[in-house]
Parts: sequence; structure tokens; C-alpha cells
Amino acid sequence: MSEESAAEVVVYENGPLVLRGDVAIVGQDGAPVDARRRTVALCRCGRSAVKPFCDGSHKVVHFRAPGQGLR
Repeated sequence: MSEESAAEVVVYENGPLVLRGDVAIVGQDGAPVDARRRTVALCRCGRSAVKPFCDGSHKVVHFRAPGQGLR
């Protein structure tokens, strides 16, 4: 993460979105979601038991999606 940016999102192939830095996470109702840390992994597969956070379920369900350099 560059010193100029306040936050960074990394898209992992077949995995989660990893957020690093100062970012606010809110639910669709606008209520804040407590991330408890400055680096969090957000679920992309939809199977996590701790949504919106990743719990590794993508590996079990063989989730497939592109990572960096989306095409």
C-alpha cells in the first residue's frame, strides 16, 4: 500500500477481497460493521458463516473468480 492511499483493496483469485487501511464497512441498512482490525478479508463466494467476512469457505466450495487484472 502506498503512503498516499488511505486504503487498499486486493482481489485474490478464487478468494476474498482483502481490505487494508482505514475503511468504513457498513451494512445495506447503513449500520456500521465492526471490523476490529485494519486488515480484513471480505467474502466473495457467498458461503461464509461470518459474512461479510471470509471464513475460508471458498476453498471448500471450489469458488472460482479472477483476481488481479480482471478481464
